[in-house]
Amino acid sequence: MEALTTQGIKVSVETTYQADYSRPAEGKYIHGYRITIENTGSKTVQLLARHWRIKDSDGAFREVKGDGVLGQQPILFPGEHHQYVSWCHLRTDLGRMWGTYLMVDHLTGEDIEVHIPEFLLTPSFKLN
Repeated sequence: MEALTTQGIKVSVETTYQADYSRPAEGKYIHGYRITIENTGSKTVQLLARHWRIKDSDGAFREVKGDGVLGQQPILFPGEHHQYVSWCHLRTDLGRMWGTYLMVDHLTGEDIEVHIPEFLLTPSFKLN
């Protein structure tokens, strides 16, 4: 598991290779990931947007931007957490992801850029 804390917001990532949905012979590798966002600080915050950076092992790079996560823009009071599961496809067997969440402090309206730790996307057949 990878984790990173930015201004009292801790983001943890766990990954799983989705062999049942992957088609290696066709260059289709599916990886699932579970994100846990914990408000360990003293401010109430809301997640407004995400910005992902995805890189395949052949150097191909893409970005994904959008509002919220899975159609939600959760509000996190101090001590609360939000968890969701999503997935990513790669054209190569190995890759990595990292990014940011745009959050806002509910009291002051101040934007907070929260960093998502870089994590590797590795199929189980590459692990020993």
